Amino acid sequence: MQFSDRLDEAIAKKGNPICIGLDPRFDQLPKSIADAAVAKHGKGPAAVADAYLVFNKAILDAVADIVPICKPQVAFYEELGPLGLQCYADTIQYAREKGVLAISDAKRGDIGTTAQAYAKAHIGGNNGGFNADALTVNPYMGRDTLEPFLEVGSKNGAGIFVLVKTSNPGSGDLQDLSIAGGKLIREHVAEMVHSLGQKHRGARGLTDVGAVVGATYPAEARKLRELMPETIFLIPGYGAQGGTAADAAAGFRSDGRGAIVNNSRGLLFAFKQEPYATQFGEKDFAAACRAATQKMAEELNAVLKR
Repeated sequence: MQFSDRLDEAIAKKGNPICIGLDPRFDQLPKSIADAAVAKHGKGPAAVADAYLVFNKAILDAVADIVPICKPQVAFYEELGPLGLQCYADTIQYAREKGVLAISDAKRGDIGTTAQAYAKAHIGGNNGGFNADALTVNPYMGRDTLEPFLEVGSKNGAGIFVLVKTSNPGSGDLQDLSIAGGKLIREHVAEMVHSLGQKHRGARGLTDVGAVVGATYPAEARKLRELMPETIFLIPGYGAQGGTAADAAAGFRSDGRGAIVNNSRGLLFAFKQEPYATQFGEKDFAAACRAATQKMAEELNAVLKR
């Protein structure tokens, strides 16, 4: 079954388009988890990796029945070395065991056999790699660097999300530049994404070639949606970066489909924020995450009129 079909079905089944970002920071974890890991391993990467996995599993246990997809960012794990990467792999495996799809947020991009190797590592199926359902990729070395990811992904029911208009303030340094004929670079990339997706369209009408389009740029998202009508948008920037439910809604299709909205800090560390700090506190951090996730779902569904 193609990735786009599996994701669209998961969103329909769980009743919301939330993607939870599994981006743990050791200094923000519940003290009980951090202390237990240090007591077991001493200070160092082993303790951090252990704490991350315990935390991630607790979060997934709390939200697996209401969240269709998660997105661990590999950088938070890579900085720990091999132990961190094992934690990353274990997190993706656990998510899939719990019925949650997983995006490997690694933003890879390279030519030829190097791109194939990256693809096999992240979306290559059960070959010893991370075995995610999708991978974020960087298009700025050209179309031929995307094709190996699609080739590998299509064999394993996996998809990709191409960086088109990212949520960071500096995204316009390149993505908003004009090229020949007055077209913007992001629009050219969007057209490339749309074109590549035509050979990877699922039975539900969406393609396995997704696009990263930030909630912090709703006007741009509306234009990009016109250029990519069958593309699934991965929408970062919600919450901590300032994006609202109304902003995120700009990236959806008119039928309320075709996008997922990522939230990391606002969900993972909800126990540090009001009203969840008072209602749940650190002891019930997972319950706080679930409550914040349900609130986000209500906000998005209200705007999308689900």
